[in-house]
Amino acid sequence: MKKYKILAITILTAITWNCKEQKDLFSIDSNGLKQVYKPNESINLSILNENDVPIDSVVYFSNESKLGTAVKNAKTTFKLDQLPFGTQDIKALVYYEGKNVECFTSFEIVSNITPKILEYTILNTYNHDLEAYTQGLEFHNGVLYEGTGQRGESTLRKTDYKTGNVSKKIGLEPQYFGEGITFFNGKIYQLTWQEKVGFIYNAETLEKEKTFNYFKDIEGWGLTHNDKYLIMSDGSNTIYFLDPNTQKLVKSINVYTDTSKIEQLNELEWIDGKIWANVYQKDAIAIINPENGAVEAVLNLAELKSKVKQHPEVDVLNGIAYNPATKTIFVTGKNWDKMFEIKIK
Repeated sequence: MKKYKILAITILTAITWNCKEQKDLFSIDSNGLKQVYKPNESINLSILNENDVPIDSVVYFSNESKLGTAVKNAKTTFKLDQLPFGTQDIKALVYYEGKNVECFTSFEIVSNITPKILEYTILNTYNHDLEAYTQGLEFHNGVLYEGTGQRGESTLRKTDYKTGNVSKKIGLEPQYFGEGITFFNGKIYQLTWQEKVGFIYNAETLEKEKTFNYFKDIEGWGLTHNDKYLIMSDGSNTIYFLDPNTQKLVKSINVYTDTSKIEQLNELEWIDGKIWANVYQKDAIAIINPENGAVEAVLNLAELKSKVKQHPEVDVLNGIAYNPATKTIFVTGKNWDKMFEIKIK
């Protein structure tokens, strides 16, 4: 078991300075630049020009999005509050003597919010199928739905959460490893892990109506929704917002604390305007601002694993379901024999 270190990860992106050509002619001035910035900061950019070659202008880009233009080689200040969290690959396109050359550097933008550590109370403990390798968990019309994984064992099921009894279950074809589930407009959406496809079911009958391909070559991990988008994780620190009708990418956010990115985002749930995400192998949940990816709070649930039956297949915490009827949160894990109803203090 790895120690819970969600606030202690340090990932720094090394700064590199070079030009694709004419390396001895120009470079980005590194004096005063840092490796890591926060959104409330600014950077000053200019070109080192040791041979005093006449420069007409410099156009600066971040991840191919234009930041602005400097006349001649004027030092230019750029605010960082409009840039997303994550690595910023800075390109300077230097125009001189009818020619141009590209110079590069990079740095990282992290959140300026220090996550709060939340406390919780266990309200109830319920039975949970010990053989359910939980990948998705969600309430719909008072019924708990669960998606489970493992090839040859993956299912989609309706469950009476008070007893743990499964009232209806369908199995996925043996080549599929089931992942996250969510509801949208009377349909259930279910991801698969490495097969790069998802399924759409009738919410009442659980009959499969459609198979869709992922919008790019990624894995499927967690799935939830708000009133407009499907929201998907792929095991990285990126969360994707998809058009529910086409399953195509609309936008994405990178998830960061004030020190580092948070990777291995797994099962997701939308609660009170925030994205709640299991952090794989941390037995913890990150509460994420959906606008910018800032981790605003952390819920450490590591103690729950000690309360479930210990057996060879028992695995990590995974599964978050908000019950709007009780305004409480239900959590469980892979092959856990219990599910816990909790309330944030």
